[in-house]
Amino acid sequence: MKILLLDAQACAVMRVKLADLLLDAVAHGASPDPAAIPHGRHVQRYWEDVGAAIAAGTRVLLAAAHDGALLGTVQLDLCQRPDDHHLAFVRALTVHSRARRRGIGGVLLRAVEAEARALGRGELRLVALAGTGAETLIRDLGYARAGDASSAMAEYTKTLSMPEAA
Repeated sequence: MKILLLDAQACAVMRVKLADLLLDAVAHGASPDPAAIPHGRHVQRYWEDVGAAIAAGTRVLLAAAHDGALLGTVQLDLCQRPDDHHLAFVRALTVHSRARRRGIGGVLLRAVEAEARALGRGELRLVALAGTGAETLIRDLGYARAGDASSAMAEYTKTLSMPEAA
């Protein structure tokens, strides 16, 4: 398995595979509100928007692939507020239903953490559906729950250790 950093052009080239991955994730319960996830032609537009954000330098897209198959993706939104340049948001961690329970989600999360560190981001935040395997993975990787503990959507944060300045 390889972890790929996709630029805007690669996102455009892989848009059909990316759309299939997102539709598979929704079909297999990856979202608490499937109505909020784009369907059909809107999925293509979603990935066009992701590609535009990558081109603008506000988002990073990592993909897990093996033998030409797209197994999963994760996105990193880079906070643009001047007082929060240390902050990034992990978004849309998605693993294809046929590839789940193989550690791919953990590999993608660790890869996005490394990318955040390389970009000088020392704090990550993410949201997961409470009571799911994703939430267990997130806790196992050292994320701490923040916000309302009774909420169906659990907010998590993690402070990344940054490499020492040379």
